[in-house]
Amino acid sequence: LFVFSPGETLLTLCLVQEWLDTRNRPEARQRKSRPFSVVVAIDFGTTSSGYAFSFTGDPEAIHMMRRWEGGDPGVANQKSPTSLLLTPELKFHSFGFAARDSYHDLDPEEAQHWLYFDKFKMKIHSISDLTMETELEAVSGRRVKAIEVFAHALRFFKEHALKEVKDQSSSVLERDEVRWVITVPAVWRQPAKQFMREAAYLAELVSHDSPEQLLIALEPEAASIYCRKLRLHQVIDLSLRPMSNGFSLESDGSRPFDSSFRQGDRYIVADCGGGTVDLTVHQIEQPQGTLKELYKASGGPYGAVGVDLAFEAMLCQIFGEDFIDSFKAKRPAAWVDLTIAFEARKRTATPGRSNGLNISLPFSFIDYYKRHRGQSVETALRKSNMNIVKWSSQGMLRLTAEAMNELFQPTINNIIKHIEELMKKQEVQGVRFLFLVGGFAESPMLQQAVQNALGQTCRIIIPQDVGLTILKGAVLFGLDPTVVRVRRCPLTYGVGVLNRFVEGRHPRDKLLVKEGREWCTDILDRFVSVDQSVALGEVVRRSYTPARTGQRKIIINIYCSATDDVVYISDPGVRKCGAITLDLPEALPGTVAGVERREIRATMQFGDTEIKVMAVDVASERTVRATIDFLSN
Repeated sequence: LFVFSPGETLLTLCLVQEWLDTRNRPEARQRKSRPFSVVVAIDFGTTSSGYAFSFTGDPEAIHMMRRWEGGDPGVANQKSPTSLLLTPELKFHSFGFAARDSYHDLDPEEAQHWLYFDKFKMKIHSISDLTMETELEAVSGRRVKAIEVFAHALRFFKEHALKEVKDQSSSVLERDEVRWVITVPAVWRQPAKQFMREAAYLAELVSHDSPEQLLIALEPEAASIYCRKLRLHQVIDLSLRPMSNGFSLESDGSRPFDSSFRQGDRYIVADCGGGTVDLTVHQIEQPQGTLKELYKASGGPYGAVGVDLAFEAMLCQIFGEDFIDSFKAKRPAAWVDLTIAFEARKRTATPGRSNGLNISLPFSFIDYYKRHRGQSVETALRKSNMNIVKWSSQGMLRLTAEAMNELFQPTINNIIKHIEELMKKQEVQGVRFLFLVGGFAESPMLQQAVQNALGQTCRIIIPQDVGLTILKGAVLFGLDPTVVRVRRCPLTYGVGVLNRFVEGRHPRDKLLVKEGREWCTDILDRFVSVDQSVALGEVVRRSYTPARTGQRKIIINIYCSATDDVVYISDPGVRKCGAITLDLPEALPGTVAGVERREIRATMQFGDTEIKVMAVDVASERTVRATIDFLSN
């Protein structure tokens, strides 16, 4: 189908499903004007998750979720493991500590029929062709739609949070008085953000008719919103802490952390989570104290899970990959027990530690290995020639300090390398502080490595409640979404169009002759460029015209690229990433009759955490239903 736009531009179009923004409808405008009474933020993490809330009448008070029953001894359980247990009939059973403990108590044969999901958030980051049909694999090997797994988890948090909010609220809360905020890594692309929104719709946090009730918050951005308010007593300044070798790397010893930020200060937030490390660079603007992003969010899959994977690889090296795979499949609950035992030891690992760490192997592991291989675990260790792992007389794996270093080092090196590369960028010069936040930032191994590598360049600061920084910042974002005033575009976005063919400028293989006219195909009509500064509320407008009278729908393909030097949608690195759908109402009597071309004006907003689109039928001034879909490709 070919469609002319008023600027003599021809567009190629194709079919897609629908999503997003109905906020221009009259009923949506009315709903929007009604103030929210409470903001509930859900920090959906790879390793652990939690929620917090604040009443808009008392925004200074952020209420953390109540402590969880069944938590690990010695751990502050204001967050819960991101673990979900479904029955063999695919019904919700439990989440968090309860899911973990229930799965542990199942008979090994029975456990193979149940579906236990752990650290499943990372799959959404790693899948390149994410759709509503994407599946996740449970520990037992059974598969289920990913959207349903995420919806089960969000529904659990919704019910928990609303019960707690109602307990603390003096008035009866209507459903549309709650604004929900869900956190996602800043390095996630649009399909993954849309996926979380769709999961929230499925979990009935909000309905499709009130999308403005749900905000997607970027994790390091939320942390930054919280960090800019911190005072001296709320942070740990690593440069003022003696290092384990007896001296500090402090260069002049005279720069304690300011009691507050100064206007104009630049800083990096490194959100070191379970799955990803996310880096954001912000400047506090004068005089209003809003935030300006100085460089596009960057990062990658360098979270604490990398240490777990290194431990699993070590086990495969000692006992054989085929045995570990078989043990996972036949004794899934015992495998989870082993990973929990390692997690607890991982948290206690410190640099410069002389004695090793003991990890208890489940009895079923020792027994299964003997039956599977006909020899003992101890013999396997001896034969593996891995001197950094021993077998203790108490029946435990003993990891030497050298072994723990080996497990941590690749992940930590990736994080430091990424921060160092970011600090070389022109836009990042003059940064005064580096905030380490997220669960992995609690690790002394990471803290010391970052201080050693970067402590001379800027001050390394850790908030006291480092594991809850994102959650508290997400609540603040929900209370005031305009606090981040300028963001940087992570990608170049545009649509494929046909322009008048110019001999000598356009390649001959792009020539299309249509009704006697020569056109150049596949030109990228750019909306925004990668790393372009976009202010909140800043929009890109384009006009489109239906090709024929009575046409009910215009569908426009969106393309993206990680570079800004693209000319054609066929250039290397350019990919189709979504589509805009414009539903066309019938023309009002007397408004468009006799008009040769009907103009639809689309407005795209890129300065928010999600890309949004609105559209108007110019002649009738009526809102056109406009949706963007990134999940149907």
